[in-house]
Order: sequence, then C-alpha cells, then structure tokens
Amino acid sequence: MAIRFHIRLVSDTVLFLNNTLSVYVIMDSEDQKIALIAISNPITSGRISTIMKEKNWLSKKTSDGDKAVDIYVKYKPKIVFISINLSTINGHVTALEIREIDANARIIFITSKTRISKVEDIAYSAGAVGILTTPLTKSKVNEKWNSFFLEIPEAHGLADLDVLYPEIAHNKQIEKIPPPIPPLPPLSQFPTIPNVQQEKKIKRRWFRIVLPLFIIISSILYFLLKLEYFELN
Repeated sequence: MAIRFHIRLVSDTVLFLNNTLSVYVIMDSEDQKIALIAISNPITSGRISTIMKEKNWLSKKTSDGDKAVDIYVKYKPKIVFISINLSTINGHVTALEIREIDANARIIFITSKTRISKVEDIAYSAGAVGILTTPLTKSKVNEKWNSFFLEIPEAHGLADLDVLYPEIAHNKQIEKIPPPIPPLPPLSQFPTIPNVQQEKKIKRRWFRIVLPLFIIISSILYFLLKLEYFELN
C-alpha cells in the first residue's frame, strides 16, 4: 500500500506540474529598444547584435551609409553603432547626417586599434558618446555601457559639413531646386476651336429671312390662283 501511495503521489505531482499555467511577457513595440548597427564587417556587426539581444534590444543592421540614415529616420533607434568604412557614404558623413536629423542621437564608433587616432577626431566631429575597439567583447561593451547614456556632446563637424564634403551640399541644393516649367508651344500650334455659336447665329438669320419670304410668295400665288389669273395643269 505504501508503495502504491508513493507512486500515485508522484504521478499526481507530475500531472500538477504539467498542468501549470505558463506566463509569457510580451513587450509592446513602442517599448522595444532598438539599436542601429551600421558596420561593414559582418562578424563585428553580428557580435554587437548578439550582445544587444542579450540585453533585450532589437537590432537593425546595414553596411550602407544612406540606408543607415533611412533606418534611423524610420525607427528612431536609441543608440547607433557605426564604423567608418560604409558603402554609399562613409561613417563620418553618416553620423553627421544622423546628428543633423536628431541632435539627441547617441552614436558609438567601432574601430580597430590601429585607426583609433583618426576615429577619435571623427567621433569629436560627430559628437559621439563613445568609441569601442575591435575585437569586440561583451565585457568591453558593459564597461562603457553607462557612459553611452550620459550627456551627448556637441557635433562640431556639422558647421563644417559643407566644407568637408561639398558634394553633399551640392546634391542637397539640386534636390531643393524645382524642375523647370516646360516651354509653352507657339501660337501656331494651338488647335483652332470652331466658332459654333457664330455658325448658329448665321443659320438663324437665314431662317428668319427665308421663312417670311416663303410665306409671302405662297400667299401671292394662292390669291392669283383664286382670281384665276393662271391655272395649274
């Protein structure tokens, strides 16, 4: 009896555990924190994406500078990881354009140790909140994580953007200029519009003249016929 009771107790306990309700936490899309990863190296990009996923962040990845700006406009990410070598436009211009769109953009430059001095100048120009060097590790991100959310520096390079990259300013001016109005065709090419009203007026005049004449002539012929001035054979 003791053995049977013990087995039954375990069985009931297992059934109870199997029937327990599972609780799922669904995060609203508005509360989901998004990180933009604009990095040309897929290994580094994937590594950052994994680290941000562990922090419950959603990542949007690209290696194209223009697309990075478009993604920022669409999703308004809380933080941006960016490298210098991007297609279309480089990381410096991409960062400046993002800062031009949003003065509160938090930008972090990713670079190798050999290029750190150059990236420090670019980070100062774009007003970046930090720099991370490769190879990237979780400990490196966590070490500087809190500093990424401190006061955002001023983007000093925005004032010199047109001087540093004049082709960008030129392209923006072209976009603002509206297309020229096509020239009007010469007067000889305009189609002639028939004067319908004038033709109707002429027809009415002829009708008013001919009808009374017809009535008068018909009346005269009738009276002459009655008076037997002539006969109809």
